[in-house]
Amino acid sequence: MTHPWFAGAAVPRVLAHRGLVTTDAAAHGVVDNSFAAVAAAHAAGALYVESDCHLTKDGTVVLFHDDDLSRTVGDPRRVSDVTLRELEELMSERGGLITLEQALEAFPDVRFNLDVKAAAAAEPVGRLVAHAAARVLLTSFSDARRLTALRTAVEAGASVRPATSAGRETIAKVLLAVALRSRSLAERALRDVDALQIPERQGAVRVLSPRLIETAHRHGVEVHVWTVNDASDMRRLTDLDCDGMVTDCADVALRILGPASL
Repeated sequence: MTHPWFAGAAVPRVLAHRGLVTTDAAAHGVVDNSFAAVAAAHAAGALYVESDCHLTKDGTVVLFHDDDLSRTVGDPRRVSDVTLRELEELMSERGGLITLEQALEAFPDVRFNLDVKAAAAAEPVGRLVAHAAARVLLTSFSDARRLTALRTAVEAGASVRPATSAGRETIAKVLLAVALRSRSLAERALRDVDALQIPERQGAVRVLSPRLIETAHRHGVEVHVWTVNDASDMRRLTDLDCDGMVTDCADVALRILGPASL
């Protein structure tokens, strides 16, 4: 059965990477993963917003990509070392801080793709998304963090388990299965996974291939590629039968690939 996160939406799916920050917005100080960035993605027609979860010093899950504040606000401290109020002040002129709870409440028709960046955030994320699990996909580079968040969501009363994409360990197993042409290994690796969210290449290693796409599709798993900002790449990946693209240019991708929903 198709998870509700995927239902009724056009393919390839456009996942707004950390929201949408246009050139004009950036010139006015707006940064990614801010309230303004999520709002801009929504206004552009994006059904899916990809974001990241960290935990503040006082235990609030916030949408924030980096471990520290250096790139975003020029502060060397880690997210886990600042309070919610401090972070709100720092983000006040950069598009505004947005917590996970606020994101789910303020954008009830957005489907969130949430990357659990910090181990301490896994259980709080799971609890927060439990009531909205039908429109949440949980992921992490760490399979352990991903699985912890999923388990917590179910234990917190989610009516359906959130959708999920594979972490690094699972992706490595899938790549091995593809290289060995082993259907049994692929089946085990892809069990209980809804999507593979991958780059085309990781250093010298080519991750995306027609055989990987074929293998994933055979087991009912989608393939989403990150981060795709060039229009010609969007068209090329569509021709390869990729199911979704994570992009910093959701407005451009929606114009090229079509509307977000059917």
